[in-house]
Amino acid sequence: MNKFDDQATKALLERNLITENQYKEITSYRSLNIFSLNAELKLFLYLSVLLFTSGIGILIYNNIDTIGHIAILSLLLIVIGVCFYFCFKNSKGFQKQETTFEHPVLEYLVLAASILTCIFIGYLQFQYKPFGTHYGLATLIPTVVSFFCAYYFDNKSVLTIAITGLAAYVGLSVTPQDLFNNNNFYSTQSLSYSAIALGILLILWTIYSSRVQLKTHFNIIYLTFALHIISIAAISNLINDDYGIWILFTLILAGSSYYFYKISYQLKAISLYVFMIIYGYIGLNIFLVRIFDKINFSDVWELFILILPVYFIGSIVIFIKLIKTFNKEIAV
Repeated sequence: MNKFDDQATKALLERNLITENQYKEITSYRSLNIFSLNAELKLFLYLSVLLFTSGIGILIYNNIDTIGHIAILSLLLIVIGVCFYFCFKNSKGFQKQETTFEHPVLEYLVLAASILTCIFIGYLQFQYKPFGTHYGLATLIPTVVSFFCAYYFDNKSVLTIAITGLAAYVGLSVTPQDLFNNNNFYSTQSLSYSAIALGILLILWTIYSSRVQLKTHFNIIYLTFALHIISIAAISNLINDDYGIWILFTLILAGSSYYFYKISYQLKAISLYVFMIIYGYIGLNIFLVRIFDKINFSDVWELFILILPVYFIGSIVIFIKLIKTFNKEIAV
């Protein structure tokens, strides 16, 4: 038993939160040096699902002319059907509160079924175009299926697929790399408004879910997506030459930062708090640069250069203090 755990256990005993017998049982158990492989096994299960679905994709790509489209689609449909059969057979049914499968492997079977469904619909549309030129339907259908699976089987991984599909349906790519490299995101103003609207929609859904107590443990996922989408959309428009648009998105970023500051304390979610600070800091610096751009620093340029390192060092110190303060306050 390491020194930290021993001290923590003794502190509980001294505060009369555990009895002497409980203290002895805890110390004797820890002296066995037993450790859990649960996290490692789940990681391997997750990787196996990704490797399996990736292998299916590679198999289709390399043998598309030799195997045949009908054979590939039939094989995919059979695998999807088998996965869903075992999932529904062992499911406890839909419940508003958090539920789990008796066997954790089934959770990853749901994930595999959802990914393969996306592959099946995408391949079907690409090859036979059953939805014609309405390519949005090819995105919307697997998105709806993923949302159903996420709520029915209570699967967070599938929920992320569903939200990503919803974002793709409205024309967004929600990975940070794609957002920053997507020129249309900056040039098309309507896309920025769509991103903001989607983020607000996700926030409103968490509020509704909390009121009706519907899968409230999903809220952190919705809010994480909302934070990234709204913040990146707002920051990307802070460099806009239009003064009105610049002010509008500055206010949006400020409002978003304030909301996620409050909700991070409410949910005790340090991930939301950290990213809120980062996005707010980036937005603040862009705002200051645009303000200082209107000021002539020719007479005090050397002083400005000297102050700049102090500013960034001070920012790091403040950031660390904010994180420490947050951890102390949510621990109470």
